[in-house]
Amino acid sequence: MNIAIVVAEFNSEVTLKMLELATEKAKMLKLNVKYTCKVPGVFDMPLIIDKLLQKKDVDAVITLGAVIKGQTKHDELISNVTAKALVELSIKYQKPVTLGITGPGMSDRQAHQRIRPVSERAVEAAKKLSEELEKIKNDSTNHN
Repeated sequence: MNIAIVVAEFNSEVTLKMLELATEKAKMLKLNVKYTCKVPGVFDMPLIIDKLLQKKDVDAVITLGAVIKGQTKHDELISNVTAKALVELSIKYQKPVTLGITGPGMSDRQAHQRIRPVSERAVEAAKKLSEELEKIKNDSTNHN
């Protein structure tokens, strides 16, 4: 299975560790990381993900980012808009796009605590979703 990882550079002290852990987890699960793309922030992910999902050699996209609470509700706006776009892209291309993005409303400390579990779960989810999609695809071909 070929995957792509899209990682936000904003809050890089968190996201670069997420990238390292997600890459390790992908290797453990025998997934081929075909592309690794860095974008300025999570809000910038959908365009790159759209291009990656068009590629025949990409079966799933893992997103990695940390949206840390600031003085305003900007973190909520960024998280909500991005999550909606990721779901729409996943449905449009019928390929998994996993949400390895922490926040909103999260402190810097919470972001650091979530690095490992969120990174690993995002990769595990891509594998599981791809397997389930394949089962459904095979099941529908058997019934036609």
